[in-house]
Amino acid sequence: MNLQKPDTAPDARAQPRAFLTYLYQAAVQRALPLENTAAWLPTPPKGRTIVIGAGKAGGSMAQAVEALWPAEAPLQGLVVTRYHHIPPRPEGLPRRIEVVEAAHPVPDAAGLAAAERILSMVQGLGADDLVLCLISGGGSSLLTLPADGLTLQDKQGINQALLNSGANISEMNCVRKHLSRIKGGRLAAACAPARVVTLTISDVPGDDPSIIASGPTVPDATTCAQALSILKRYGIGLPPAVMAALESGEQESPKPGEAAFNGHQVHMIATPQQSLQAAAAAAEAAGLAAYILSDEMEGESREVGKVHAALARAVALKGQPFQKPCVILSGGETTVTIRPREPGVAKGRGGRAGEFCMGLALALQGQAGVYALAADTDGIDGIEDNAGAYVSPDTLQRATSQDMKLSAYLDRNDAYTYFQALGDLVITGPTHTNVNDFRAMLII
Repeated sequence: MNLQKPDTAPDARAQPRAFLTYLYQAAVQRALPLENTAAWLPTPPKGRTIVIGAGKAGGSMAQAVEALWPAEAPLQGLVVTRYHHIPPRPEGLPRRIEVVEAAHPVPDAAGLAAAERILSMVQGLGADDLVLCLISGGGSSLLTLPADGLTLQDKQGINQALLNSGANISEMNCVRKHLSRIKGGRLAAACAPARVVTLTISDVPGDDPSIIASGPTVPDATTCAQALSILKRYGIGLPPAVMAALESGEQESPKPGEAAFNGHQVHMIATPQQSLQAAAAAAEAAGLAAYILSDEMEGESREVGKVHAALARAVALKGQPFQKPCVILSGGETTVTIRPREPGVAKGRGGRAGEFCMGLALALQGQAGVYALAADTDGIDGIEDNAGAYVSPDTLQRATSQDMKLSAYLDRNDAYTYFQALGDLVITGPTHTNVNDFRAMLII
């Protein structure tokens, strides 16, 4: 898919899928770093400028800084992004920031090595130096530096357990911050006495910078006790020594008001709400009313899909609470709880967007005039090669004709296989940004 939004919108009635794709393109384009970085760049300091960072948008954020930073001002650094997420390099752009790749959503040795290098890079800085930190979603896995007593293998197991548990992003990152030597403000503390300016692309409900990538350069208000409570709630174990360190408070993170954060600045350069507003503006320019439900929706993906279906059916059948034709938009970060597999049943494939679409399609039951697209704005739904999926009034009918029972695919969290068979996957490749889930329903 071409991620550049066309100048002219497709006709929503004649080409509903193309129109929904157009809205997704508008949302992604609004969140691209080169569109948003210039206004937030600080003045070059007297001393050195070190650029560090992590996230799925790390490569494009680094390129934006390289393109916008004064040519005569020194610049160096290291940013880590997800595998295959470094964008093509514009011709003639100087290479001043190194970008490396690592694994997401479960960390690997490359991410560990990058975190160690970044932490080493900010040692020994002075008050005249500047650290420019580029943070986007995915940084929690990409910037991994386990606490004392934890191995990389331990962190991988804990990460996978959290991902499978149904824990929301705030809960997961609370745990991650208290099991790390770099997250939860610890990276900022290591930069002292240099000034730190953090540029952030939000992928979390509420745009809290302490949650995005587990807030390596911002203070952390969560506690060891909260992390312990979350681990207990989801039945996730730790090595005894690490558990003891949490129980004693030894693993407490730097808190708001501590001197390590004096003079630091955090700028939110792109948010889910801004992208939803861009999609709404694109719909309205095409002559359709557009309504944004929320950019902070959480909960089980399939259940959120059912709620969206109920709203769409009310609009389609009763003209309430909105009149058709219209577009209904939402964002946020839903969760998928992985169901236990029966013996001999293959592991399902898919992510939040696909699971949402299965729940939506099941609840819509082929409702006439309702079309939908759900996709992750980073272009990757879970760990697959699709961004999400489409739903149309004939989704269930086409599946039935292939002897595909939607409830069976839901039971094994197998959205990818279901929508692949129907030709309804949204495939974009990495978008080089990340403002979380994007959902659009077109009711005509």
